[in-house]
Amino acid sequence: MGFRKKNKSPPVLSHEFVIQNHADMVSCLAMIILLGLMFEVTAKFAIMFITVQYNVTQVLDEKHDPVNFYQYGPKDVATVFFYLLIAVILHALIQEYILDKMNRRLHLSKTKHSKFNESGQLAAFYFFSFVWGCSILTAEDFATSPTFLWEGYPHTHMVFQVKFFYICQIAYWLHALPELYFQKIRKEDIPRQLYYICLYVVHITGAYILNLHRLGLVLLVPHYLVELLFHASRLFYFSDENKQKGFTLWALLFVIARLLTLTVSVLTFGFGLPRTENQGFSLAEGNFNVLTIRMTCLAAICLTQAWMMWKFINFQLKKWREHSQNQASKKKTVSPKNKPHKRDPGKGGSANGVVKSEDKTSPRARKPKTLIG
Repeated sequence: MGFRKKNKSPPVLSHEFVIQNHADMVSCLAMIILLGLMFEVTAKFAIMFITVQYNVTQVLDEKHDPVNFYQYGPKDVATVFFYLLIAVILHALIQEYILDKMNRRLHLSKTKHSKFNESGQLAAFYFFSFVWGCSILTAEDFATSPTFLWEGYPHTHMVFQVKFFYICQIAYWLHALPELYFQKIRKEDIPRQLYYICLYVVHITGAYILNLHRLGLVLLVPHYLVELLFHASRLFYFSDENKQKGFTLWALLFVIARLLTLTVSVLTFGFGLPRTENQGFSLAEGNFNVLTIRMTCLAAICLTQAWMMWKFINFQLKKWREHSQNQASKKKTVSPKNKPHKRDPGKGGSANGVVKSEDKTSPRARKPKTLIG
């Protein structure tokens, strides 16, 4: 891990050297870009990486000040790259100063150790993104009316917070790809993580490029809330296996979030966008309101939700089987109350191998106890 002192240094530029010092190397690269702001020759180049590009100033009316909006363009790739570097640095800081210290206290196995790190990183990201997304929805009144999702399409102009939110989202999920190497993720866990990382990149980038950032933001916020609850519950479960109540709430909200996503998507692509005035395809105007693209987007969302529900059902069935097996094993280990126990011959319970009856209804009179020397 980056920022970690090792007693034995591996060979320079070896795999282990890169893994241990990747955060330091990325920090140096980010510092070089920042230092470019100090010189006039490189300032124009460096500012393309650091600040949000494609500023558009609009005057709504004479009584109000001009409003700054933003569009997207090719230079956003440089901005995404810079904040990808920042995401790698923050990932290493959270891992080194929070998660590794907690792991040393919990003494987890290798499998749980990997899942604990994954949930710790994602829980921090989901919490930050959920709070940020809610503040944007509140400030911009995105959720006041469903028609706001498609009225005035194409939504080529974004406020600063919306564009910066999407830049950071894309940068974070792209940074998760090299982290599979830096974190030494187990081979059996790589396909599962690759699936959801690629799904995030495709869906968020698609909403950004197709000028569907309003819809994307409305769908991301409840989804991040559900994922935050799941990974937080998993963290509590690893600290104490008796704490499983969070998974029940997560299961309920997961199904609600899937239904909400499908409902809003069908409403937007099936009823809202087909009835807007701007119909057609134009790259220059950022208009993608044609039947082919609408159906492709709706199919992608529906297939993703179906895949997530399939994984969710399999997860619940697996938990139910494990719970049933645990209950069955407990019944085998715990003996029933009516099972006869062997008595010690020296305590007067048996004589010559015959167990004496202690029932008061026995026809034979009970003999007085004799002292055994």
